[in-house]
Amino acid sequence: MFPADRWSGVAIAVRRVRPSRWSRCSSSNSNTTKKVEGHTLSIEGKANQLSQMVRNHLPAAMQGLAVVPIFAGYDRRRGRGRLWAFDVTGGRYEEEDYVASGSGSLHARSVIKLGHRQAQDESAAVDLVIHALYNAADEDSATGGPDSMRGIYPIIAVINGDGYHEVAEAEISQRFDAIVANLAELRSGAGSASSGEAHS
Repeated sequence: MFPADRWSGVAIAVRRVRPSRWSRCSSSNSNTTKKVEGHTLSIEGKANQLSQMVRNHLPAAMQGLAVVPIFAGYDRRRGRGRLWAFDVTGGRYEEEDYVASGSGSLHARSVIKLGHRQAQDESAAVDLVIHALYNAADEDSATGGPDSMRGIYPIIAVINGDGYHEVAEAEISQRFDAIVANLAELRSGAGSASSGEAHS
């Protein structure tokens, strides 16, 4: 996850592509548009730009280096957040509520689908994302989730009317530990119930 500009960000579920390169290209294209046309590129224009970048990457994708990003941003003209998914050919699809990408996306999406609410606040949304990443990593060996033993945590960003900002790693660590402890308690309770039924 990295910022494309002040009001938008890109997430890429792949290890072989340097996010900084995509970020620099996106920022450069936006700056060029502003200088040439005299106005800032709209969020739809940024999504189209990213679509073109993915399409230009297709030869490498055919060799196994596929890039399927997620693009999210705050649309200041409409006063709301917007979200796009892409396919390997550069096709873009605007999503209404949520989307996941990568090999563990099915597991992450299942958690989000169950926990998503229209009126969700930022705190609940961050907890839901951490829970989804934890579940995806637990079910899919190719997904790297939070790892408190090695102090490795995902980058989680919030994009709203104030712009793009990342959640502090210390906060993610605390929330992750709380979620893991809660899950362990639930599993322990389920195990005790099953044991009790077996003896009755």
